[in-house]
Amino acid sequence: MGYIDEAFIKLKHNLEITATEQKLASARHEAVRDFVRGVWQLIDDFLTGSYRRDTKTKKLKDVDIFLVIDPDGPQGGYRHRPPLDVLNALLAVLRDKWPDAHRDGMAIVIPYGGDVMSIEVVPAFKRSAGGYFIPDPAAGSWIETNPKRHHELSIEKNKACDGMYVPLVKMIKGINRELGEPVSPSFLLEVMAQTIVKTPVGRYQDEIVLFLATAADRIDETWLDPAGLGGDVNTVMTSADKRAAARALRDAQCIAEVAVDLEDEEQDRAAYAQWKRLFGDRMTQP
Repeated sequence: MGYIDEAFIKLKHNLEITATEQKLASARHEAVRDFVRGVWQLIDDFLTGSYRRDTKTKKLKDVDIFLVIDPDGPQGGYRHRPPLDVLNALLAVLRDKWPDAHRDGMAIVIPYGGDVMSIEVVPAFKRSAGGYFIPDPAAGSWIETNPKRHHELSIEKNKACDGMYVPLVKMIKGINRELGEPVSPSFLLEVMAQTIVKTPVGRYQDEIVLFLATAADRIDETWLDPAGLGGDVNTVMTSADKRAAARALRDAQCIAEVAVDLEDEEQDRAAYAQWKRLFGDRMTQP
């Protein structure tokens, strides 16, 4: 195994959530779920988002929770009211225990002081045909999504890629974070990866070059929710945002290509320096 291959093995480890972060996240999200279950009538509550799909990179910034409301319970009537009503009601409940809780888009966010990690809580109602309805206060309506299906798809893809898919997605997200997150939301990168990453998967170095090149070319395309419910995931960025993201991805591609060329020329230290430009402190000496 070469020097750069070993560096990528360390990178894979460095991008993983630490045991300490996992323990802290578990204590916090379990406390939130237990508290709401004591006040509201729910039929389910579960983790969602990249933390649940194991595609979150450290340092852990947030953990997402879905609270599935019982339609026959006291809070069931919110399904037929403006979405802001259920969010405000949930905010009031959570502020009884977490006074700094606040609404942010479709979720109630519970911050933890100087700690980076927060808990984001989303109220939901189950769809009879599968998936869930969640509130979209900006549109004044309820939208459909299926985070459990997202998780299943990630597991299936990772298995098809011999366990290399999830680490590769984490690496791509790590580059995006190091670049200042030009691609937003980061979930878009996962949606793109479902299509762009093909089997059999090669070395991480080569796969990153391929992904960056393809993503730069296709960032302005429509990328539909792989669960078939949420519509176009690529609606947050404006046309200007997409052009800026394409430039950033292309610049990153050039750096990655130089790194691969240097490795081919057995200039491992120089190659490592180029990869470090893309991964920052997460890329450490093997």
